Amino acid sequence: MFERLFLALDDSPAGEMAILFATALAQRGGASIHVLHVNEHVITDPRVTMLSRADATELVTKAVEHMAQAGVRASGSVAVARHRHVPNRIAEFSRTRGADAIVLGSHRHHRFGGVFSARVRERTTRLTSLPLLTAPAPLEVSRGFELNDALAHASELELHHLLK
Repeated sequence: MFERLFLALDDSPAGEMAILFATALAQRGGASIHVLHVNEHVITDPRVTMLSRADATELVTKAVEHMAQAGVRASGSVAVARHRHVPNRIAEFSRTRGADAIVLGSHRHHRFGGVFSARVRERTTRLTSLPLLTAPAPLEVSRGFELNDALAHASELELHHLLK
């Protein structure tokens, strides 16, 4: 299906789910993945980014290592941009990497909330002709719910379907 996937990664739970989703897609189709994290400038001070250079690099490195351990060829990079230019960087990097499709997380949890949301997915769609694949949203578990308790009470057949 796709030979070269491009994963635009952020440091949210949706980003973690996108890593798992992109890895599974690559495993099924034998694709390689390039991971990009666009480290956004803080709105109040364009000299400062949301993550330190070391933290942004570590985020990408961990994703690439996870993919390599799963048998997927992966590489990664970090770019810096103002929050409004994140989609431009994603589109630009995906073009230069020769990607066949772009994978994004389902929710972009910006540290400043919805007021400053750049609507990355929608804007990226307008800037590229590549298909955008949206990873499933991370599972939200209500407070007090214990996954271990639920699994302990599930039958073997239910467990098989849960863990598929």
